[in-house]
Amino acid sequence: MTKKYGWVIFTLMIVFTLILAACAQATPEPEEVVEEPAAPAEEVEMPLAGETVTIFTAAADEQAAAFQAEFDDFTAETGIEVVVEGSGDFEVLATTRAEAGDLPDIINFPQPGLMADLARDGYLIDLSPFLSNEYLLQQYDQSWIDQGTVDGTLVGIWHNADVKSLVWYPKAAFDAAGYTVPETWDELLALSDQIVADGGVPWCIGMESASATGWVGTDWIEDIMLRTNSLESYDQWVSGELDFASPEVKSAWETAAEVWLNPDYVFGGTTGILTIAFGDSPLPLFEDPPGCFLHKQASFVVNFFPEDAVVGEDVDYFYFPPINEADYGKPVLTSGSILSMGQDSPAIRKVMEFLTTKESVEYEVKQGLFVAPQKDVPLEWYPSAALAGFAEILANADSTRFDGGDLMPGAVGTGSFWTGVVDFVGGKDLDTVLQDIDNSWPAE
Repeated sequence: MTKKYGWVIFTLMIVFTLILAACAQATPEPEEVVEEPAAPAEEVEMPLAGETVTIFTAAADEQAAAFQAEFDDFTAETGIEVVVEGSGDFEVLATTRAEAGDLPDIINFPQPGLMADLARDGYLIDLSPFLSNEYLLQQYDQSWIDQGTVDGTLVGIWHNADVKSLVWYPKAAFDAAGYTVPETWDELLALSDQIVADGGVPWCIGMESASATGWVGTDWIEDIMLRTNSLESYDQWVSGELDFASPEVKSAWETAAEVWLNPDYVFGGTTGILTIAFGDSPLPLFEDPPGCFLHKQASFVVNFFPEDAVVGEDVDYFYFPPINEADYGKPVLTSGSILSMGQDSPAIRKVMEFLTTKESVEYEVKQGLFVAPQKDVPLEWYPSAALAGFAEILANADSTRFDGGDLMPGAVGTGSFWTGVVDFVGGKDLDTVLQDIDNSWPAE
């Protein structure tokens, strides 16, 4: 190689080395990436967290526990602790605590008559400042709102309902005998006569219920009143404007007597009516052959059936038929529990608002404990076709009215009305019974 070419090669090598060095300087070393800690999740505001609200109820331990379960999600979302306290001495304790100025935060009344008494004595809180009628109409039909209103003041909202206008029957034996579901009162009496002619007993009726003996009979009177009188007359009777001794009310008792006092119609006769516990009275339906074929009782009676009884197979029900459908349609008598405020605070109001929603009854409905009065409870929540059927009867009624005795003053509705039924079934003159009840009505 010549010196000339050697010099060229040497020069190129130097240039190439300089280029590589320049490239190395132009390419920065990768920086260490430091991850910033993630921003904390936005905390849900719970301005009422730590507050405790107590609900006082007449429900037994098991039912109270089911009611308590409704608040699990509510507490998680609001931080408000809800405590459900049940007592078998509810009425006495509620009255005593009211008079002592120590009512619970929320009271779950099984008898709206007692609620009305306490409201008129000034013990309950007006709910309208935070529960508007417009809002409540989204949750309930107007009749439920009306029945939570005492002398123009809203003091109660409804938690649960039971359908009372039902007659139960032993399905297999009923079908095997060729009997058909009656659609009128006259057809119901004709069916009763046919059962007697076939050697059976049509009705099981048991009114014994300790100090509440007689309430079963008052349900009969109320259902018949709705089927033989206008809603206005029914409401006047409940409020005391229409006497028990009036022709309208006396006629309802005489209609009930067509069943009660017919010695061929009732299992055990009038003695059985007065001595058989109401919870035991449906049991002859499940005997083989049935001890009776018909039993009028509310939807909650399923809780007193044999444990393995299946509604729709062993026993079924039909709607207590109308008497004068042309004038009064197909009414439904209901019962249930109603919630009022004995104390006032933002936390208590928050709980009361929750209690108007379908979420507040979801657990109990899915457990099959009752029918919900809230409009938007899905039929799919009911665990059986029977319970969904009760809900449909309630939703499709031409009219509904709450148990009249429960809306009357306590001295009548849970007092003389009950004892009057017992006296009448026991043989006392009807005119005297009705006058005695009228005389017991509290003075204005």
